[in-house]
Amino acid sequence: MRAFRAAVEAHDMDAVEALLADDVVFSSPVVFKPYRGKAILRAVERVFEDFRYERVIDGADGRDHALVFAARVGDREISGCDFLHLDASGRIDELTVMVRPLSGAQALQAAMAAQFERIAEEAQETRASSAG
Repeated sequence: MRAFRAAVEAHDMDAVEALLADDVVFSSPVVFKPYRGKAILRAVERVFEDFRYERVIDGADGRDHALVFAARVGDREISGCDFLHLDASGRIDELTVMVRPLSGAQALQAAMAAQFERIAEEAQETRASSAG
Protein backbone atom coordinates (compact mmCIF):
# COMPACT_ATOMS: atom_id res chain seq x y z
CA MET A 1 0.00 0.00 0.00
CA ARG A 2 3.01 2.27 -0.18
CA ALA A 3 2.04 3.46 -3.67
CA PHE A 4 -1.52 4.33 -2.56
CA ARG A 5 -0.33 6.10 0.57
CA ALA A 6 2.31 8.07 -1.34
CA ALA A 7 -0.17 9.11 -4.04
CA VAL A 8 -2.78 10.25 -1.51
CA GLU A 9 -0.26 12.18 0.57
CA ALA A 10 1.13 13.83 -2.59
CA HIS A 11 -2.42 14.78 -3.68
CA ASP A 12 -1.74 12.92 -6.95
CA MET A 13 -5.27 11.83 -7.79
CA ASP A 14 -4.26 10.49 -11.22
CA ALA A 15 -1.85 8.10 -9.47
CA VAL A 16 -4.54 7.16 -6.92
CA GLU A 17 -7.04 6.40 -9.69
CA ALA A 18 -4.48 4.26 -11.53
CA LEU A 19 -4.37 1.98 -8.48
CA LEU A 20 -8.16 1.51 -8.46
CA ALA A 21 -10.13 -1.15 -10.30
CA ASP A 22 -12.52 0.36 -12.84
CA ASP A 23 -15.52 -0.89 -10.85
CA VAL A 24 -14.11 0.03 -7.41
CA VAL A 25 -16.75 0.15 -4.67
CA PHE A 26 -16.43 3.05 -2.23
CA SER A 27 -18.31 2.76 1.07
CA SER A 28 -18.63 6.09 2.80
CA PRO A 29 -19.09 6.62 6.52
CA VAL A 30 -21.87 9.13 5.83
CA VAL A 31 -23.90 7.54 3.02
CA PHE A 32 -25.79 4.25 3.30
CA LYS A 33 -25.44 3.08 -0.29
CA PRO A 34 -21.93 2.24 -1.57
CA TYR A 35 -20.70 4.31 -4.53
CA ARG A 36 -19.29 2.51 -7.57
CA GLY A 37 -16.57 4.31 -9.51
CA LYS A 38 -13.51 6.48 -9.10
CA ALA A 39 -14.99 10.01 -9.24
CA ILE A 40 -15.89 10.25 -5.57
CA LEU A 41 -12.27 10.21 -4.45
CA ARG A 42 -11.53 13.58 -6.05
CA ALA A 43 -14.30 15.08 -3.91
CA VAL A 44 -12.93 13.41 -0.80
CA GLU A 45 -9.52 14.87 -1.57
CA ARG A 46 -11.08 18.35 -1.86
CA VAL A 47 -12.95 18.02 1.45
CA PHE A 48 -10.25 16.68 3.76
CA GLU A 49 -7.66 19.19 4.95
CA ASP A 50 -4.32 18.44 6.63
CA PHE A 51 -4.81 14.77 5.70
CA ARG A 52 -2.07 12.41 6.88
CA TYR A 53 -1.74 8.69 7.32
CA GLU A 54 -0.46 7.69 10.73
CA ARG A 55 -0.27 3.92 10.51
CA VAL A 56 -0.67 1.06 8.03
CA ILE A 57 -1.90 -2.39 9.02
CA ASP A 58 -1.47 -5.16 6.46
CA GLY A 59 -3.53 -8.34 6.43
CA ALA A 60 -1.79 -11.70 6.33
CA ASP A 61 -3.15 -12.48 2.86
CA GLY A 62 -1.65 -9.33 1.30
CA ARG A 63 -5.01 -8.33 -0.15
CA ASP A 64 -6.45 -6.47 2.85
CA HIS A 65 -5.00 -3.30 4.34
CA ALA A 66 -6.03 -0.67 6.89
CA LEU A 67 -4.59 2.84 6.74
CA VAL A 68 -5.24 4.91 9.87
CA PHE A 69 -5.46 8.64 9.22
CA ALA A 70 -6.04 12.03 10.79
CA ALA A 71 -7.53 15.02 8.98
CA ARG A 72 -9.68 18.06 9.35
CA VAL A 73 -12.99 19.04 7.75
CA GLY A 74 -13.60 22.70 8.39
CA ASP A 75 -12.97 23.18 12.10
CA ARG A 76 -13.53 19.51 13.00
CA GLU A 77 -10.64 17.14 13.67
CA ILE A 78 -11.28 13.64 12.35
CA SER A 79 -9.67 10.29 13.00
CA GLY A 80 -10.38 7.51 10.58
CA CYS A 81 -9.36 4.44 8.72
CA ASP A 82 -9.34 3.45 5.06
CA PHE A 83 -9.96 -0.28 4.62
CA LEU A 84 -8.68 -1.44 1.24
CA HIS A 85 -9.15 -4.74 -0.55
CA LEU A 86 -7.15 -5.72 -3.62
CA ASP A 87 -8.53 -7.77 -6.49
CA ALA A 88 -6.59 -10.65 -8.09
CA SER A 89 -4.67 -8.21 -10.31
CA GLY A 90 -3.54 -6.09 -7.34
CA ARG A 91 -5.88 -3.14 -7.95
CA ILE A 92 -8.08 -1.73 -5.20
CA ASP A 93 -11.61 -3.02 -5.74
CA GLU A 94 -13.09 -2.05 -2.37
CA LEU A 95 -12.43 1.06 -0.28
CA THR A 96 -14.35 1.51 2.96
CA VAL A 97 -13.85 4.60 5.10
CA MET A 98 -14.70 4.92 8.80
CA VAL A 99 -14.39 8.18 10.76
CA ARG A 100 -14.91 9.49 14.24
CA PRO A 101 -16.12 11.44 16.20
CA LEU A 102 -19.76 11.91 15.28
CA SER A 103 -19.33 15.69 14.95
CA GLY A 104 -16.51 15.06 12.45
CA ALA A 105 -18.65 12.61 10.50
CA GLN A 106 -21.45 15.19 10.41
CA ALA A 107 -19.05 17.85 9.10
CA LEU A 108 -17.82 15.36 6.49
CA GLN A 109 -21.38 14.58 5.40
CA ALA A 110 -22.22 18.26 4.98
CA ALA A 111 -19.01 18.95 3.04
CA MET A 112 -19.55 15.94 0.76
CA ALA A 113 -23.19 16.90 0.16
CA ALA A 114 -21.95 20.27 -1.09
CA GLN A 115 -19.77 18.35 -3.59
CA PHE A 116 -22.58 16.14 -4.92
CA GLU A 117 -23.26 18.00 -8.16
CA ARG A 118 -19.57 18.20 -9.02
CA ILE A 119 -19.15 14.47 -8.23
CA ALA A 120 -21.97 13.63 -10.65
CA GLU A 121 -20.37 15.78 -13.36
CA GLU A 122 -16.95 14.17 -12.86
CA ALA A 123 -18.48 10.69 -12.96
CA GLN A 124 -20.22 11.55 -16.23
CA GLU A 125 -16.96 12.86 -17.70
CA THR A 126 -15.15 9.69 -16.63
CA ARG A 127 -17.80 7.47 -18.26
CA ALA A 128 -17.71 9.54 -21.45
CA SER A 129 -13.91 9.38 -21.75
CA SER A 130 -13.94 5.62 -21.06
CA ALA A 131 -16.58 5.04 -23.76
CA GLY A 132 -14.89 7.13 -26.41
